[in-house]
Amino acid sequence: MNIAETLLARASELGDQSALIDVHRARDRVLTFREFERATTRVAAQFRAAGLQPGDRVLLFHPVATELYLALVALFRLGCVAVFPDPSAGRAHIERCCSILPPAAFFGSRRAQLLRLAIPALRRVPITFCPEWFPGTIRIQTINQERIHPNGPANSAGSIVSLPDDAPALITFTSGSTGQPKAALRTHGFLVAQHRVLERSLGLQRGGCDLTTLPIFVLANLGSGVTSVLPNADLRSPGMIDPRPMLAQIQRHGIQSTAASPALMEQLLSHCEREKTAIPQLRKVFLGGAPVFPRVLRKAKQFCPNAAIAAVYGSTEAEPMAEIALDQISDADFLLMRNGTGLLAGPPDPSISLRVIRDQWGQPIAPLTRPQFDHLALVPGEAGEIVVSGDHVLPGYLHGEGDAETKFDVDGTRWHRTGDLGYMDYHGRLWLLGRSSAKVRDGLGILYPFAVECAAMESSSIRRAALVAGSGRRILVVETEGRASTEGIRQSLSWAELDQVVSVDRIPVDKRHNAKVDYVALANKLKNFNVTI
Repeated sequence: MNIAETLLARASELGDQSALIDVHRARDRVLTFREFERATTRVAAQFRAAGLQPGDRVLLFHPVATELYLALVALFRLGCVAVFPDPSAGRAHIERCCSILPPAAFFGSRRAQLLRLAIPALRRVPITFCPEWFPGTIRIQTINQERIHPNGPANSAGSIVSLPDDAPALITFTSGSTGQPKAALRTHGFLVAQHRVLERSLGLQRGGCDLTTLPIFVLANLGSGVTSVLPNADLRSPGMIDPRPMLAQIQRHGIQSTAASPALMEQLLSHCEREKTAIPQLRKVFLGGAPVFPRVLRKAKQFCPNAAIAAVYGSTEAEPMAEIALDQISDADFLLMRNGTGLLAGPPDPSISLRVIRDQWGQPIAPLTRPQFDHLALVPGEAGEIVVSGDHVLPGYLHGEGDAETKFDVDGTRWHRTGDLGYMDYHGRLWLLGRSSAKVRDGLGILYPFAVECAAMESSSIRRAALVAGSGRRILVVETEGRASTEGIRQSLSWAELDQVVSVDRIPVDKRHNAKVDYVALANKLKNFNVTI
């Protein structure tokens, strides 16, 4: 099975329906499902004419735009492997990625070509493609260009290469705790399984129109016959985008749904709050990619009054794992979250096996028998590590890098350790407590990050919160809006027995979603307050 077959299956039945819409040179650019299929054929022909073969790895460095998805699906058609390093991780990260997996080719925008010239490992890549003219590259004609590379006939890549389910399709790099890049390899079979799960969990239906801020959902939309509108925004910093162009797109295209990170959605909602307006067009809003705290859900409902609001729990290795709709969260649930019981994530996705086991993060788990695994699993109400298994759960990393710390087998079935802590309640719902590495253990017992942070962020004056341990002391770092009494915050959370509340101008967050606390950067920041963690 080649994932391209799933992604292009709608071309014949939905030929003239818009597949992708983006903004190019200040104007809307529309590609129908038929045009998208034909364009991927042309691009694949050019790649093949330049010498690419099935199995070749191709680095993709291009902003979220139509050209990126044409190149990606064209590579799938050929049986090539698309590789996405994390440019925000810096040059050393890119150099290490190239040494781990030497690429056969590079595809990137003009700006990316300048980056390539500055990094020796990228300059050594044998073949370089660019969708625009750039010296020393092969120009790839993408949209509305009937001519293709002169060395290849127009139909040379018209067919889709047949592949086994375990053939590699997509590789993304992440940095582990040691800083050594880990390659998350997704096979064609994995992507097909993930598409089926997302289609069901997101309720994707042909004919819909979606503002697609997370790349994996563009692929899900293509395979489900949903129009993807690519945001007119710089998604490298979702928490800092200008919301006005995106809100204009929602109105202009009658967009009905969106899936976004909490940081990006807060930018849209804060603009609505300032301008005293709303987004009535939306019918479905899915929030994920980072912790989704109750205040964001309620604010989304306030300014998207006609939308069903839901939080999705997932990760690079398993997307989705659990989901909860706002209207399924009771007043009693909100009260529990305010009082330190953690963050409600909802029932596990029915296509996944999810268990909570005794916390032993940092120690490898040897192969287990089913009785041994059952003995390790905890009963409802007991907190521990969240582990998952299923067809859309990444079974391992390339070359096994990171497998020892994050994978284990039960009677031959592979399980993934998420690194998150949580517990199941007696209604079969998952509650999140934060990262295993971030829990505080001291003479008073154990204090979980999300228990405190979720409760703290119920205050309208606290924009973000992070629990840390410093020199044996429990410290809550807060980023406030306006003036707020740190002593008042500490007293309001008396059950947490905090030693100190520190107010900072900004809590550092991850570069990808702008929503997860960057504890390393936070530790450096706290040195100015004579706090060591």
